[in-house]
Order: sequence, then structure tokens, then C-alpha cells
Amino acid sequence: MNFWKHFRERSWLWGMLAGILFLIIGASTGQLSLIWRKAVMICLECIGIG
Repeated sequence: MNFWKHFRERSWLWGMLAGILFLIIGASTGQLSLIWRKAVMICLECIGIG
């Protein structure tokens, strides 16, 4: 039973590492600029500038 208690305490760390890994993979393939451009356009449309 001690194994599961310690496993749950560190499970957030594995999730964070997986997220960082996927961010690095996406940035290295050029997806970061695409997502940034879409986010900026959505914000400009909501404000009414674009």
C-alpha cells in the first residue's frame, strides 16, 4: 500500500514533464508561431480591432 501513496504524490511531476516535452516538440516543429498567430487573431476579433 505504500507504493500507491508515494506514486500519487509524484504523479503531478510526470504530468508536468510530459507537458514540457510536448511543448518542446511542438515548438521545434514550428507549431508555436501558428498557435500564437491564431491566438492573436482571436483576441483582436473579440476586442473588435481586427
